[in-house]
Amino acid sequence: MLKDASIVREGDYILLYYSKNKKIIAKATRDKKIHTHEGIVDCNEIIGKKYGDIITTHLGQPLIVTRPTFLDFLTKFKRKTQVIYPKDLALIVFLSGVGPGSIVVEAGTGSGFLTAALAYYVRPDGRVYSYEIRRDFLEIARKNLSLCGLLPYVDLKHKDIVDGIDEKNVDAVILDMPNPWDVVPHAKEALKDGGVFVSFLPTINQVEKIVEKLIHENFLDVLTIETLLRKIKVKKGETRPETFMIGHTGYIVFARKP
Repeated sequence: MLKDASIVREGDYILLYYSKNKKIIAKATRDKKIHTHEGIVDCNEIIGKKYGDIITTHLGQPLIVTRPTFLDFLTKFKRKTQVIYPKDLALIVFLSGVGPGSIVVEAGTGSGFLTAALAYYVRPDGRVYSYEIRRDFLEIARKNLSLCGLLPYVDLKHKDIVDGIDEKNVDAVILDMPNPWDVVPHAKEALKDGGVFVSFLPTINQVEKIVEKLIHENFLDVLTIETLLRKIKVKKGETRPETFMIGHTGYIVFARKP
């Protein structure tokens, strides 16, 4: 018998929504109390409810029970490093061709934002091999990946990728590190024919150096992109661009192995 997907079941991750800026992710665990800024919620009153139902805290504050998105989980990740913004994550995933079943090598792991995005899209049969030289960063990433249930699709490796890539015949090599040019020969050896190389870099000087190296190693379709994101305030009679925007966060360099 098929389960009713519209019902909150024990073990489900839920999002308690009060406003755009007040949202809480929690796991529906029987007899558990969820403490929020708007009061305490009893999980026993949530389990069995339908998604979209309204519940109240012990203070009488109404909250909507809904499903968390992948982006909701990312906002709850613990951060010890500078992270890649969603606008850049999305473009990296799309242009690298990563999808279900892909085998991806990544470095460095940092807090695991890019790792999580890659793992989310290679599920259920793909794999992400993530290299990181800082063991403390790996532990933070491990906890973050566990939070959103993506750890089973990731191998966290305490190794400097400059010393070599263990995996062969991979679909993509994606780097978030200051010296990616030192990895290009290893990436070329590890990638399958037609595989994609991606590097995320903060400065144009680094971009010049990695592009020069990729061309020297005979990579094809070398492309550099910067994405800018501007939100729009939408209100009758007042619709206009927001005053502040997410400008430069980094450059993304793509290339393809012949």
